[in-house]
Amino acid sequence: MVGSRGTVRDCTCFNVGRDADNLRKAIEGLGTNEQAIIEILTHRSNWQRQQICREYKSISGHKLIDDLEGDLSGDFKNVIIALVLPPAQFDASELKRAMEGPGTNENLLIEILASRSNQQLKEIKEAYHSEYKMDLPKDIIAETSGDFRRALLILLEARRDENCQVVDERLFKSDAKALYKAGEKRLGTDEAKFIEVLCLRSPSQLQITFDEYKAITNRSIEDSIKSEMSGDLKTLMLAMVNCSKSTPAYFAELLHKSVKGLGTDENTLTRILVSRSEIDLLDIQDEYIKLYGKSLYATIKDETSGDYRTTLLKICGTGN
Repeated sequence: MVGSRGTVRDCTCFNVGRDADNLRKAIEGLGTNEQAIIEILTHRSNWQRQQICREYKSISGHKLIDDLEGDLSGDFKNVIIALVLPPAQFDASELKRAMEGPGTNENLLIEILASRSNQQLKEIKEAYHSEYKMDLPKDIIAETSGDFRRALLILLEARRDENCQVVDERLFKSDAKALYKAGEKRLGTDEAKFIEVLCLRSPSQLQITFDEYKAITNRSIEDSIKSEMSGDLKTLMLAMVNCSKSTPAYFAELLHKSVKGLGTDENTLTRILVSRSEIDLLDIQDEYIKLYGKSLYATIKDETSGDYRTTLLKICGTGN
């Protein structure tokens, strides 16, 4: 990926036949060679892992993912399966998990839909339909409600302006005034205007809109959202603001939340490290140490254990 700040890249000495055969040997027989599995899968790009999956099927007659599911367990199994799945299919599986059973994991929906590009969102919808024979927007409609649902559906339309090179000066002034009229200036809040601006404008456009908003109201956009909104919509709107300012800082904060306090949220830890490993995990690590004074590597080392910890640390790369 051009300009990628990921920790995982194409392996230059990639040999698909050798990797597939070594994985077969690691899985077959008595006991499983977890270290061999970790070493191969954390040092290949997802594109290379997909080739390994195809080659593995041709030499063994089994799907690699099925054999891994049968041999591994717990958080270690989850992170290895996440590495083997294509990115869109992994995101689709996480969204499905967020809506399964009683209750809905709204924070998971927010994290994925607020942070993915238009192209990624289109691929996620296709993967969701292909894997589950269901329509993602329809499932979102069934599981959510009100303005929160409306905002998620707008994001799923993948119409966000992604041209960060061009800033429309007239638009940022009108958007800032419209947000002021929709919130601070009236009793009650016109959530639809906030949703429209935050879900459709480019990050650079939003930055100057937020500056103009503060000049008009003497309040930050975050403070206004916190005072004007509540619940899941507030969380989503703040996520949109944070992602527009710095996606790596947004993920650094989520990672910190996943490990602080009693217990660790391994699902979030796994999802962020795997999904950002080829995009901006180096930037996320930079933001993490800047925000919390401790490296993400050291935090993971302290908060996890066993083969799961080894895998996450390999994904992180160095201990810097």
